[in-house]
Amino acid sequence: MSLQCTDAIVTIATSELDKLVNFYTDLLNQNPINFIPNVYAEFQFPGMRLGIFHPKTTHAYEFQDSVKSKMSLCLEVSNLETAIAHITDLGCPPPGEITLASHGREIYVYDPDGNRLILHQSHN
Repeated sequence: MSLQCTDAIVTIATSELDKLVNFYTDLLNQNPINFIPNVYAEFQFPGMRLGIFHPKTTHAYEFQDSVKSKMSLCLEVSNLETAIAHITDLGCPPPGEITLASHGREIYVYDPDGNRLILHQSHN
C-alpha cells in the first residue's frame, strides 16, 4: 500500500492573514484563486498552489513559538534584478547579496512574517 497523492499545496500559517495575502497578491500580481476572509487564501503557481491560513484557536499554539524554518519557497524568476526591485518596492528588501549556485543565481528574501523566499534565476 502507498500514499496516493493527487495534488500538493504548500501552506503558510499566519496570525496576520490580511497582511500576508496583500503581500503575496502584490508580489505575484494576482488575486487568490480561493479566498475565505479571516481564514484562508490560495494562490496558483505553475505546478503548485500556495495556501495561507489563519490557524484555528485550538491549533494556534503550534505556530506561535516557531523558529526559523529550514523550508523555503523558491520562486523561479526570469530576471532576478527586476524581481529584487519589485520585492524591495513591497517593503521587503533582501538582507544579503546575490549568490551564485551551480544551478544559477539566487537571493534570499523574507515575507512580512519572516518566511524565507529564494528568488532564483537559472543559467540561460
